[in-house]
Amino acid sequence: MPSYNLLKISLLIAITMTLNIASATESEHSHKHESGHDEKLINIPPLTLDQGNKWPIDESLHIGMTRIKTSMEKNINDIHYKTFKSKQYQTLSIEIQNHLSYLFAHCKLPKNADEQLHSLLFSIMQGSEKMNITENKREGAIAIIKALQKYPEYFQDEKWQPLQH
Repeated sequence: MPSYNLLKISLLIAITMTLNIASATESEHSHKHESGHDEKLINIPPLTLDQGNKWPIDESLHIGMTRIKTSMEKNINDIHYKTFKSKQYQTLSIEIQNHLSYLFAHCKLPKNADEQLHSLLFSIMQGSEKMNITENKREGAIAIIKALQKYPEYFQDEKWQPLQH
């Protein structure tokens, strides 16, 4: 369906632009507002189940989410012990963005499952942006880890292995 793919691409562009604007605004004001509480840059709808059931997936979703998880796992100790450096966060952010690009290009889910996936991926995108451009890069990594922990709660991925830390 070409029009559906165009809609997905348009949505991705809109989300990315909104994220960039929100992140830039946060960056500009971060020196003025360091409260330490977990703020949401943008409200996204909460994930829901499909009438009590997990959402179906396709192989590309499993591959993409596993790649994101693997990228986070190989760095999780340094992130946890706060020894991960700013440049490393930026490199990890680029890696995560590449995995997200793969997902948007290859994942073909039914419409309702795809909408739920976009909520989850938005959290990952937001975390990636925080790792790339904000002062508290670790907070972005934690947001991605939380999204990875939510993934098996809402999506039926029989091959999924929990995040190791």
